[in-house]
Amino acid sequence: MKQIILATILLGLSAFGFAVYADVVIQSKEEVQGNWKLQTTKNSLTDRHPITREDTWEFKDGKVTILHIPREGTYYDQPPVNYEIVDGKLKVEILGGSRFDMFTVVEKNDKNMTLKGKFGDYYFFDKK
Repeated sequence: MKQIILATILLGLSAFGFAVYADVVIQSKEEVQGNWKLQTTKNSLTDRHPITREDTWEFKDGKVTILHIPREGTYYDQPPVNYEIVDGKLKVEILGGSRFDMFTVVEKNDKNMTLKGKFGDYYFFDKK
């Protein structure tokens, strides 16, 4: 009897654990507008080796510009590309115009934003 109760409790706790990571649905471009400093990226939430980043994503007037991207000892800025909100997700055009990246907003408040890429990678931002 004790084993059944223990199994039931553990099953109930595991169900609540999965509910914590519900996606944030964004309704408009204004919700992500502004400058967001990309602090780190991870291949998954459990990845123990985050990658420190130095770039800033500027969302303004329906375009996103990635600034201060390190490359070979110097920095460069990517030209602006279009972005839009589709089904509560962030759709960002890839340079060239025919392809795009789709990001799910995992967490968002006035100071922080976490995006999940289509391949399961996570982007952790702080508002500038």
